[in-house]
Amino acid sequence: MSQDKQNGAKSSASPLEADTRDVALSLTRNIGIIAHIDAGKTTTSERILYYSGKVHKIGEVHDGTATMDWMVQEQERGITITSAATTCFWNEHQVNIIDTPGHVDFTVEVERSLRVLDGAVGVFCSVGGVQPQSETVWRQANKYQVPRVAFVNKMDRMGANFEKVLAELKSKLKASAVAVQLPIGAAETFSGVIDLVKMCAYRFSEEDMGSRVEQVEIPSELAAKAEEARAHLIEMVADVDETLLEAYMENSDVSENLIKEAIRRATISNQLVPVLAGSSLKNKGVQPLLDAVTDYLPSPLDIQAVRGLVPKTDADMQREASDFESLTGLVFKMATDKFIGKLAFVRVYAGQLKKGQNIFNPRTKKRERIGRLLRLHANHREEVDVLYAGEIGGMVGQKRFTTGDTICAEADPILLENIEFPEPVISMAIEPKTTADKDTMVAALQDLVEEDPTFHTSINEETGQMIIQGMGELHLEIIKDRILREYKVQANAGKPMVAYRESISSSGEGSFAFDREIGGEPHFANVILHIEPATAGTGNKIIFDVSADQIPVAFRKAVEEGISDALMTGVLGNFAIIDTKIRVIGGEARDNESSEMAFRSAAVMAVRVVVNASHPILLEPIMALEISSPEEHLGDVMGDLNSRRGRVRKIQASNDLQIVHADVPLAEVFGYATTLRSLTKGRASYTMEPQAFEPVPAHMTDTILNR
Repeated sequence: MSQDKQNGAKSSASPLEADTRDVALSLTRNIGIIAHIDAGKTTTSERILYYSGKVHKIGEVHDGTATMDWMVQEQERGITITSAATTCFWNEHQVNIIDTPGHVDFTVEVERSLRVLDGAVGVFCSVGGVQPQSETVWRQANKYQVPRVAFVNKMDRMGANFEKVLAELKSKLKASAVAVQLPIGAAETFSGVIDLVKMCAYRFSEEDMGSRVEQVEIPSELAAKAEEARAHLIEMVADVDETLLEAYMENSDVSENLIKEAIRRATISNQLVPVLAGSSLKNKGVQPLLDAVTDYLPSPLDIQAVRGLVPKTDADMQREASDFESLTGLVFKMATDKFIGKLAFVRVYAGQLKKGQNIFNPRTKKRERIGRLLRLHANHREEVDVLYAGEIGGMVGQKRFTTGDTICAEADPILLENIEFPEPVISMAIEPKTTADKDTMVAALQDLVEEDPTFHTSINEETGQMIIQGMGELHLEIIKDRILREYKVQANAGKPMVAYRESISSSGEGSFAFDREIGGEPHFANVILHIEPATAGTGNKIIFDVSADQIPVAFRKAVEEGISDALMTGVLGNFAIIDTKIRVIGGEARDNESSEMAFRSAAVMAVRVVVNASHPILLEPIMALEISSPEEHLGDVMGDLNSRRGRVRKIQASNDLQIVHADVPLAEVFGYATTLRSLTKGRASYTMEPQAFEPVPAHMTDTILNR
């Protein structure tokens, strides 16, 4: 269990590459720690920082001292809200870690983190097993094809069951999970782990917070079980790795190195998920987990080259992970810091990002100069002169960037795929307690919108109230708390409301001609549109299918902006319009009379014409509800779900509980916790997450719109 607490070591990169960076790209790991809330992600992160020498005192979530939970709101609630980034060193490797939230309201943080990571550690509670948010984050990792190792944590807890969690990884997550370790004991008898690759055991010293790891013989009473588990491990790996299969066919006693290399190949190709065991709180099993990160998870060189488009031609292109490729990076998060201002979190995929360098944003088509570059450690920052390919860091002072933007060289541009985020499902009215604070509150909300793509704001046109929208009640509670603490604005907030949306149920065409004299000058533009419903959940798409004679290229950006603006306010109840495909199929411009303002205005009105002609419908958010209830209360729970327009998808038995999976409109589950407690005498629990938007029943639409 050697470790390198220096800033990495020179290694087997090309001579040119090794001279330019402290740690070779092949020895770099970009990982995320993902899990259900309370599975022990942040506690695991804290131990990693301690054992790697990054911090000299272990911070604890329950004490509010965790390094990675640096926001006041995180320390008070004992949860992770934002993704905290840090860098540490282990066995000559540089490990860049992002600790992500487990609460469903902050799923955006997981989504944008997984987009830029090369590997992940899935943390699972040895008692709770695969829980609802575990499934959500696992799906998100599947979406980005992120290789994973799994860590069954809390093996010291009463009811800990490693085999049960391993079985749930296979059955619930459909993961090709295989144990590379076995725990020694469980609950109060948990004392260490057996390494099935090396065929040895590890015990962790009590007197120095587990820092000293002792390699010992496998306990005799577990020797047969370990031999059987190792044989199963080799068989599973050989099934997906020809090199190991051939070696195994020649000699069943294959070497440790061959097994380790085969596990690495199978993990990187997403054909295998190695499973480890431990107790982060009790300081057991974290160093072998770090070894697994460096042994089995990919370096930037092991993953596919990043793909994008040439901005002017939309031709496909790719960039290899190399310091000497053309600069390619992705802004995956924006934050506002009271000391340094705007901070853009960036993953550099290729090339080198240098202080003082001019970079290009292909979305805005603007060039910006890099002021300061930072390496990040939770809320502490270290200034650096360059970020190399494969690194994650921060850019200070870039005002025109937003989450999902590409950074590149202007002479060799590339446009990476943006990050998609779900629509908010809940809203509330908010206003400052004093009119003097109104401007400060508007500025605060603008900062928070730039940071969080799932947080939206709008103005109610009828009442003039400011409306904030987010992913759940906790999400909006945190926003309100941040406005008070960070911007010193006291706010009055209304009751949470459903964030409805609008869409269309049929296709339609229409046009609008804007023809006015403003300030003595004529302004003319005509825009013709075709609209049709898009697949649910895909958002809005705008396509230009029109000649330059009808709408000159110079005015197309104004048309696109007008369409986008119009879709923010629907025709039924002023709710945003989603899931449409709009084609610009015609138009007219006049010399010396047409202007950007005229085309933008014509586009806005043309959208309203075609939406009204395409049978607009009201949509409501549907929540995926998972209820764990004793069997004797199941009938009452089911009856209550039916009264809430719930649709039960399945019911599963788990130990002495019945797990009900149902889809229920959000409007029907406000205050559900109180009802469930009453129905089950406090013995049931539930979780829910946004599932989709669906049409509101026709007989309810008028009631909602007339509120």
